[in-house]
Amino acid sequence: MPLIPEEPQIHEKAQGPRATPASGRTAPTPRPVPGPRPAAPPRPGPVRPAPPAQRASRDTAAATPGPAGPATPAATSAAPQIQLIPATPDGALDAAEEAVDLLLDSGRTPGDVLVITTGDAHPWAAHELSFGDAAYWAQHDAGDDVFYADAAVADRAGSRAVVVVALNGGPEAAAVTALTVAHSRAGALLIVCGDPQRINSVLGAGV
Repeated sequence: MPLIPEEPQIHEKAQGPRATPASGRTAPTPRPVPGPRPAAPPRPGPVRPAPPAQRASRDTAAATPGPAGPATPAATSAAPQIQLIPATPDGALDAAEEAVDLLLDSGRTPGDVLVITTGDAHPWAAHELSFGDAAYWAQHDAGDDVFYADAAVADRAGSRAVVVVALNGGPEAAAVTALTVAHSRAGALLIVCGDPQRINSVLGAGV
């Protein structure tokens, strides 16, 4: 018999309907939650003005090539790098030819290279001079091929990115002239093929 009054206590049907209104109460609470979620769309709104900011950065990028222009003359004013290739007077011209081949293989254009000799003229120079001095220097002015010049006339040559000097004989004055002119004409690289002691003595003399 005591079990009979306990049975109605076990039935918690009242809690069931309470759960439903509770869920009903919770229902309005999720409704305000989606309320702030639609407030998120205004965030993509400010993202739209962001693209014009990127366009402005493109405009600034377009402005950067402007200052890059004056940077090039600054590079030309810098002293060239100097590389020494040991060679005898008889092998200096061959060493210079190998250096030119390596320069062209590395991506240098022929018009970037000037070769100065102190002894016998390079066969190409001798061949071009056979057509006259004007035709010879016209090849230089064209600037589309490697140009070979004797130390005596090298001062007439213009600046080039790379200058190669072959100390293939000649008097000491020719070596001094060739190295002095080469150092002033080389924009990025000066390669000297010859006796290292002779080269260092001339370079140490103030070239």
